[in-house]
Amino acid sequence: MNIKISSQALNWFKEEMGLKKGDYLKFHARYGGCSTVQQGFSLGMSIQEPQTEMAASIEKDGICFFIDEEDLWFFNGHDLAVDYNEKLEEIEFTFLN
Repeated sequence: MNIKISSQALNWFKEEMGLKKGDYLKFHARYGGCSTVQQGFSLGMSIQEPQTEMAASIEKDGICFFIDEEDLWFFNGHDLAVDYNEKLEEIEFTFLN
C-alpha cells in the first residue's frame, strides 16, 4: 500500500489544518459516509502520532502522513492518492489499483 500526496494537497494541509514539520496526520476508516472502496464507511483524518504499527506512510516537508495497520482493511488493496481540487477548493481522495 502506498500513499501519494500532491504538492497542492500538502499546501492545503499546511494552510487549513496548520500542519508543520514534525506533525503526523493519520488517515483512518470511519463509520458512515461513502467511499468507492467500502460501502457504509468513509475516510477520516486526524492529527495524531501513531499508536500502533504503521501500514503505510509518506513524509512530505517533515510531515508524516500515515495509515495504521488496523485501518488497512478499509483500502481493500488500493493505494491512496490525495490531491487538491481547485474548483471545489478542497482536497480529494482517489483509491488506485
